Amino acid sequence: MSAKSRRPKSPRVSPSPSGTSRPGTGMSTKDRDADMDKIEEEGFDRRPQSSASRSAWDNDGFDMGTEERELNSSFGRREGENDDSDDADDNPMAMESEVYVGGQMRVVDPAAAKEKELQQKAGCWTKFKRFLRSFWRTRQTDDTKADKELHVRTTLRELAIYMVFLVVICIVTFGMTSSTMYYYTKVMSELFLDSQYPDTKNTFRGSTTMADFWRFSQNVLMDGLYWEKWYNDENVTRDEWGYIFYENKMLGIPRIRQLKVRNDSCIVHDHFSDIIKTCYAPYSEASEDQQTFGKANGTAWVYSTESDLDGSSHWGKLASYSGGGFYQDLTDNRGDSILMINELMENLWLDRGTRVVMIDFTVYNANINLFCIVRMVMEFPATGGAIPSWNFRTVKLLRYITTFDFFVRACECIFVIFVMYYIVEEVIEIRKHRMAYFKTIWNCLDVIIIIISVLCMVFSVYRTMAVNRMIETLLSQPEQYADFEFLGYCQGVFNNVIAIAVFLAWVKVFKYISFNKTMTQLSSTLSKCAKDVGGFTVMFLIIFLAYAQLGYLVFGTQIKDFHTIGDCVFTLFRIILGDFDFHELEAANRILGPLFFMSYVFVVFFVLLNMFLAIINDTYSEVKADIANQKSEFEITDYFKKGYEKMVGKLNFKRDKIADIQEALAHADHNADQHLDFDEWRMELKARGHADPEIEAVFAKYDVDGDRILDAEEQMKMASDLETQKTDLNNQLAELEENGGGGQRPGTSESNGSYDDDDEDGGGGRGRGGVSGVSYEEFVVLSRRVDRMEHSIGSIVSKIDAVLVKLEAMERAKLKRRETMGKLLDNIKEDEEGDGNRREQMERLVREELERWDSDASLSNRGAGSTSSGRHSAARSLAAVSRPGSSISQRPSSAIQDPNASNV
Repeated sequence: MSAKSRRPKSPRVSPSPSGTSRPGTGMSTKDRDADMDKIEEEGFDRRPQSSASRSAWDNDGFDMGTEERELNSSFGRREGENDDSDDADDNPMAMESEVYVGGQMRVVDPAAAKEKELQQKAGCWTKFKRFLRSFWRTRQTDDTKADKELHVRTTLRELAIYMVFLVVICIVTFGMTSSTMYYYTKVMSELFLDSQYPDTKNTFRGSTTMADFWRFSQNVLMDGLYWEKWYNDENVTRDEWGYIFYENKMLGIPRIRQLKVRNDSCIVHDHFSDIIKTCYAPYSEASEDQQTFGKANGTAWVYSTESDLDGSSHWGKLASYSGGGFYQDLTDNRGDSILMINELMENLWLDRGTRVVMIDFTVYNANINLFCIVRMVMEFPATGGAIPSWNFRTVKLLRYITTFDFFVRACECIFVIFVMYYIVEEVIEIRKHRMAYFKTIWNCLDVIIIIISVLCMVFSVYRTMAVNRMIETLLSQPEQYADFEFLGYCQGVFNNVIAIAVFLAWVKVFKYISFNKTMTQLSSTLSKCAKDVGGFTVMFLIIFLAYAQLGYLVFGTQIKDFHTIGDCVFTLFRIILGDFDFHELEAANRILGPLFFMSYVFVVFFVLLNMFLAIINDTYSEVKADIANQKSEFEITDYFKKGYEKMVGKLNFKRDKIADIQEALAHADHNADQHLDFDEWRMELKARGHADPEIEAVFAKYDVDGDRILDAEEQMKMASDLETQKTDLNNQLAELEENGGGGQRPGTSESNGSYDDDDEDGGGGRGRGGVSGVSYEEFVVLSRRVDRMEHSIGSIVSKIDAVLVKLEAMERAKLKRRETMGKLLDNIKEDEEGDGNRREQMERLVREELERWDSDASLSNRGAGSTSSGRHSAARSLAAVSRPGSSISQRPSSAIQDPNASNV
C-alpha cells in the first residue's frame, strides 16, 4: 500500500486562550503557529485523494492465485480468544484486517502474519528444531483448549499416527500366531492324552493310580514317541527315526523326572505312633527327599539339583515343584527306552514318597515352522491316588523363514520406532506437567503400554539369542535332552503380555475420540456413577463373600466347584449367569443346599444386581440429558465440513477470478483495434479489484514478444487457456458436490444468484455458511449487499475524505483566530485616560475579524451557532473596550498585523 493511500490521523489541538507556552509542553505560541502553518500547507499533500483512498481496498501483495485466506477467527477461536491483549497495537483496525477480493471479504490475522514473518526470518537450525519439534506436538504439549478447530486438527493428527501404530502392533502380534497352532496342539494332545491303555481302556486323562502311570509309560508313551513302522508294518529307515506322525521331529531325547519327600516329613499323632511308623507329607521344598535310593548307580537313583539340570520350577495342581529331582533320559529308539521303563518299574522307582512325575520332550514341525513343547505331569497327593495334568505349548521360536515373516520383521522395526517416538512424547509431556501428568488415566495407560512394549522388545532379543544357542548345542549333541521348557514358558508369558498390550492399545482409542460428545457417554457415565458404584461394591462384596464362605464350609468336602474359596467365588459368579447344578447342591445337603441356592438367587440376582443396573441406568439418563442440553461445540463433522467448504470456496474463487479475467479480456480493448495494450489491461483489472503483481504476471505470460501489447493471436490463446481452466474447475466442483452427497457449496459474488438442482431438492435447508450457521437465502442477501457496498465504497470514501479535509482546515483556521483574539484581549490594559482614535481602530479590527469568522462558518452547518455565539461574545468584548476608563496599549495595530509576535 502506497504512502498516499495511508490515512494519517488528524491532529487534535485544543485552543489556548493565552499567548504563553502551554504548561507541560515547553512550546511557545509562536512555535505552535509555525507548526499549524506547516500543517495547513502540507495538509492536502498528506491527505490521500479519492482514487488513492479507493486503492486502499485493493489487495496489493495478496496472492490470490495461490493462497485463499479464510476467516481466521474460527469457530473455536471466537469462543476462547483472550480479549486482554498485551500489545494493543497488534489488534487490527477494521480496514486493516478486512480486504475485499472478487466480491468476498477476507480477514487477515495480524498475529498469524507476524508469526509467519518470524518463521521466515528464522535460521536453518531454528527451522530444523521447529520441524523436529512438530513431530511431537500433541494436545498436552500445546495448549489447544482455546481453539476448538486446532484441538480437533491436533486430535486427528494424533489419531492418524496412533492408528498406524495400532495396525503395526496388530501385525506384529498376529504374525506370531495362526490357526494352525490350535490344530498342532490338538493332534499332539489327543495322541498322548486320549489313547487308551490295552488292559483297562483308561486314558492319561482318567488315570487315578500309580499303576496307571506305568501302563501309560509302557504303552501309550512308547507308541506315541517312536514311530518305527509304517501302517503296513514295514520298518522306517534309520534316518526317519524320531518323527512323531512321520512329520514332527523330536529334538533330543525324552526325560522322565520325579520328586520325593522324606519319611519323617510329617508327625504322626501319639495315639497312632506305635502303629504307623512312616509319614510322608505333601510336597514342599523343605520336605524334599534328596537321598540316594534304589540301585544308587545312575541319575534315576541319585538326586540332581535344579542348577545341575539347568531346570525350572513347575506350578502343578497341588503345589509348586522345583527343577531338580531324580531323572531318567530315554533313548532315540523304542527298544532301549522300553527296557529302561521296565527296569524302573521293577526296582520300585516310584514309592510312597513320590509326589510328582514329569515327562518332558520337544518336537519341531518344519512344514509349519512350529515347536510343540510337551510336559505331562502326574501328581501323587498325600491322600493317595494320582492327579494327571499336562501342558502342550505350541510356539513359533524361529521367527523369520517365509516372505511374510520378513514383512513382520519390518513391522517389528517400525514398532520399535513407534515405541521410541512415544517414549520421547511421554518424556516431553512429563517434563511439562510434572506429577500432574499421572493424574490422567490415559497418561498412565500410555506409560503401561510403553513399558510392556519395551519388555517385549527385550524378550524378543533374548529369545532369538537363546534359540540359536540351544539349536547349535542340540545339533552338536543330538542324543542329549533339549530343555525348551523354560523358553516355552517365557514365550507363553510373552504372548500373554503382548495380548494385553494390544487390548490396552485398542482401549486407548477412546482417548482420541473422546472429544466428540457422543463418544464421551461411556466415560462420563462411569465417572459420574463412580461413587454410587463404589458404595454398592462394598455392600455387594460383604454379601457375596459371606455366601462364598458359607458354600465352602458347607459343600467344600463334597462338590469340586466349592472345594476352595477361589472356586466358590467363580461358582457363585456362574450362578448369577445361570450356569449351575442344583441337583449337585441338593445331593450334597438336602436342607442347606436348596436354602443356599434360593436365598443367594433372591438376594444377589433379584436385589443387588438390579440395584447395580438401576444405578447405571439412572446415571446414563442424566448423562444423556446433560449432553442434549450442552451447547453444540466444534466437532469432527464440523471440521470436515469446513474443510470441504474451504476447498469448494477455493475452487469458486479461482473460477470467479478466471471469469473476471475473461470479462476484462472481452471489454478492455476500448478502441477495438484488436490490440490490447497493458494500460487498458491494467485499468480493467484494477477496476475489478486485482493486484498489480497478478495483473503483470498474467499479461507477461501471454505477451510472448514482450511489446506490452497483446495481439489477436495472443488474446485467443489466453481466452482458450482460461476456458480450459474454467472447465477443469467446473469439473472438480461437480465431482466434489457429487462426493459430498449433493451438499451445497458456498457461492461467490457471481454464483450466489443461482441455485443448484440439489439445493432446490432439499439441500437448501442447511446454510452454506458452515461457520456462521446462516441459511442460504440470508447468505445470498448478504452477499448482494456486500457487492453493492463494494461498488459504492469508492465514492463514499472520496466524500468522506473531502469532508475530513474541510473540517481540518476549519479547525486550523478557527484555532488561529482564537489565538489572535486571545492576543488582542491580552494587550488591552486598564487606562484611566481613554483614547478615542485607538478605540475606533480596535473596533474596526475586531469587526473585520468577526466578518472573517462569519465567512468561514458558512462552510459548515455547524458554523451558524458557533458564529452567533462568537459574535455576541465579541460584541461584549467590544463594549468592554468602549467603556470609559479603559485604554488600549500603544501598539495595537502591530499586534493585529503580526499575530505571531510575542509582545505588542
